[in-house]
Amino acid sequence: MKRIAVELVPRNEEELREELKLLKETRLKVDRVNIPDLLRYELRSWEGAAIAQEFFPAMPHIRAMDVDLSRPLAMGEYIKEHEIREVLVIEGDPPQDMMHTVYPTVTTDVIRKFREELPEVAVYAGIDQYRGSMQQELYQIRRKLQAGATGFFTQPFFDMRFLEMYADMLDGINVCWGVSPITSERTKSYWERKNHVIFPKKFAPTLEWSVEFARKVLGFAQRNGHCIYLMPIKSNTEAYLRGILK
Repeated sequence: MKRIAVELVPRNEEELREELKLLKETRLKVDRVNIPDLLRYELRSWEGAAIAQEFFPAMPHIRAMDVDLSRPLAMGEYIKEHEIREVLVIEGDPPQDMMHTVYPTVTTDVIRKFREELPEVAVYAGIDQYRGSMQQELYQIRRKLQAGATGFFTQPFFDMRFLEMYADMLDGINVCWGVSPITSERTKSYWERKNHVIFPKKFAPTLEWSVEFARKVLGFAQRNGHCIYLMPIKSNTEAYLRGILK
C-alpha cells in the first residue's frame, strides 16, 4: 500500500485541529492530509497545511487561476519556511465575488513554475474523470506529466467498474483514487448536475453505502499497491473513517 490520504477542509484553525486530532486517534494509517483552498474561509490551503504538518505531512491545494505567472509564487516563501514538501495543483473554481483577482493561468504553467522556483517540492495534479471522454482526460494527464507532475489525485469515484477502466488506462502512473461519501439526495443531485456523474444502479445516498464502497476501493488499492484519497466532504468524518476500518 503506497499511501492513504485524507482531505480536511480548513474552515478555521480550531475546527481543523479537532479533525486532525480525531484523525490521529483512528487506526487508519494516514500518510498525508490534503488541504483544499476554499476562498469562503479565511485560512488558505498552505496556512492550513502548516497547521496539519504538526500532525501529518500535508499537501496544500494550489489554484492555478490564482497564480500570476509574471511574479514569483505568492505562497512560495511560506511553503519553504514551513517545509511543505508536496502540493496539488488544480484549476480551481471562479470566485463568487469580484474581490478576488484571478488570472488566465492553466495548471501546466503552474506545475512548471513550481518545478522552476521550488524544485524540492513534489507537484501533483488533478484528474477529473467527469469533464470529458477518457481519451481527452488522458491527453491532459500526459501534458501534466510533461510539465513535471509527480502524480495525480482523482475526483471521487462511485463505480468500481469505472475506476478499474481508469486504472487500466493509467497503468504505471502514480495515481491516488478519490472516494467521497454521499449521504443525501441533495448531494447526489449536486454531483449529477455539476459533474455529470452517472451512479451505478445499486447506489444509495447513505453513509453505509459510502463506507462499503470506500472499503472496496481500499481493498483494490491494497491489492495493487495504489493510493486511496478519502474526502469526507459534508459528512461525519469520524463515522465515515471508523466505518471504513471495521
